[in-house]
Amino acid sequence: MPEPLLIACLFATLLVPNTFSRETSYKHRAALDADGKYDVKWRFDGATISFEVAVATRGYVGFGFSPSGAMARSDLVIGGVSGGRPYLQDYFADASRMVHRDPQQSYRLEYAWENDTHTVLGFSRDLLTCDPNDKDITESTVRVIWAYHSEDVGPLGPMYHGVNRGRKSVRLLNPAKGTAVPDGTRFFDLRNSQVPVPSKDTTYWCQLFRFPEVQKKHHVIRIEPLIQKGHENLVHHILLYQCDRDLDEDDLGTGHECYHQNMPDSFQTCETVVFAWAIGGEGFTYPPHAGLSIGTSIDPFFVLMEIHYDNPALHQGILDSSGLRFFYSSDLRRYDAGIIETGVWVSLYHMLPPGMQEYISEGHCTQECLQESLDHEMPSGIRVFAVLLHAHLAGRAIRTRHFRGQKELRPLAHDSEFDFNFQEFLALSEERLLLPGDHLITECKYNTKSRKQMTWGGLSTRDEMCLSYLLYYPRINLARCESLPEIKGQLKFIGVKEIQMPVRSWPFVIKSPKRYNNLSFTEAMDKFRWSKKRGEAFNEVVLQLKMNVRCSKRGQEEWSVMNQSNHDCERPASIFIKGVSSRIMMSTSTIHQA
Repeated sequence: MPEPLLIACLFATLLVPNTFSRETSYKHRAALDADGKYDVKWRFDGATISFEVAVATRGYVGFGFSPSGAMARSDLVIGGVSGGRPYLQDYFADASRMVHRDPQQSYRLEYAWENDTHTVLGFSRDLLTCDPNDKDITESTVRVIWAYHSEDVGPLGPMYHGVNRGRKSVRLLNPAKGTAVPDGTRFFDLRNSQVPVPSKDTTYWCQLFRFPEVQKKHHVIRIEPLIQKGHENLVHHILLYQCDRDLDEDDLGTGHECYHQNMPDSFQTCETVVFAWAIGGEGFTYPPHAGLSIGTSIDPFFVLMEIHYDNPALHQGILDSSGLRFFYSSDLRRYDAGIIETGVWVSLYHMLPPGMQEYISEGHCTQECLQESLDHEMPSGIRVFAVLLHAHLAGRAIRTRHFRGQKELRPLAHDSEFDFNFQEFLALSEERLLLPGDHLITECKYNTKSRKQMTWGGLSTRDEMCLSYLLYYPRINLARCESLPEIKGQLKFIGVKEIQMPVRSWPFVIKSPKRYNNLSFTEAMDKFRWSKKRGEAFNEVVLQLKMNVRCSKRGQEEWSVMNQSNHDCERPASIFIKGVSSRIMMSTSTIHQA
């Protein structure tokens, strides 16, 4: 039980009349609940952060930061106005979720007031408090937790809040930029119509659309999700791909499961990512000097919208009409924006052992790929202005490392508190120049501690990905810059000596040694007796393996990078495997060369 709260503690100001407002002093704002009962505003400088919370209660208000989104090990502040007097107290929750008064009071009450319906608290703290019970506030994702009660804190401490609680992930020090577009800005929607979501764990649904025909070039200046109400946890991400202009128009409006053998042939022409949105994101506004070009011969016209439905509870009878909204203008910006997919090529060859507290994967956008593509397209380089970091349920941290020659620069983007349920484009505080010969590494840290079998690279949220989507300008002809550790060294680690030839099935089958005979390579990997020590040794091996590298143009063409060279980025040479350009690597062509 927490110590009695001293109501008179921390009188930083007299009660302020309810006509008081400091709205103009706060630059950022978020609604923490769906009903609009709990709002927070904040501002920050290099050392401190200040908050104002406005909550629909005349009792106590709770606000805090959690490492997981749950109560355990959270950093809390609880305050209110009782009998005309403001109060505020610093608390923390232990691993058993018991709440204790923090011996080091790190929060400072600045003002407080209440009226007939609401309580408003203004308070501040240092970003880094050097208190082990407080959570440091950084540029990474912060899981804000909140609660309130109709009664103020009494002598025995705060009463249980019941259902008046919640969580929301935000980036306090790197929030989304302004989302407003000028009044009257034209827009169009691409959205599914009553798609029957199958009663299975994972579904990727694809549908062909046509952008509106415009008589001259326009720029899309903002894209935002249209998620059907109640389906916020069902729609995990949306990808938009550019398709060939000469596809069969009879397929327009056709919907089908993606990556299915019976999907329309037109879907196969849709290779270049145009935009990406993931769960928790609230849309993206392009900077004033760049936009997504539409209306010219090389711009998207026919597009494929891919929606990932995540239905682990196997609900039946779901119909979904989610999609995207595009705001566009004839007022052209200076630059056309593009997007590059970087990281680990999505494939079963990307694998994570079970039982690991930490496992690291790396996906390389190699210096050879950036050298050739930029030398040909834009020798002066391109400027990255936003990054979307993407992984699935095992992901814990992601960063996009940037190398130039012998030197590692600041990470292009990073999130040491990655939240699967909160993935949106991160606008860079300063645009980053990428030059020919630069080298990017997307590094993902995973936790598979609770898993008993291998985790595979793949489409399901129970599978894994490790990707960085880079928004940049000016647009060049580079769509994907990715890598994948070659399979031979991974199989050698568990003792595989030979696979059955010719390869007739996927996943391919092992021939020797005897203990793996007639098992697929995925079954062999699961059969191997993994331990923490073996998992760590496997991770070290994988990070030193040669790589299959992808350097793709728009459409289905590849850049001609074929050479093998040494990199000075703590990783070995890369080998480009030509002729594999599908979005999901499902072939065994690299096995024959291993």
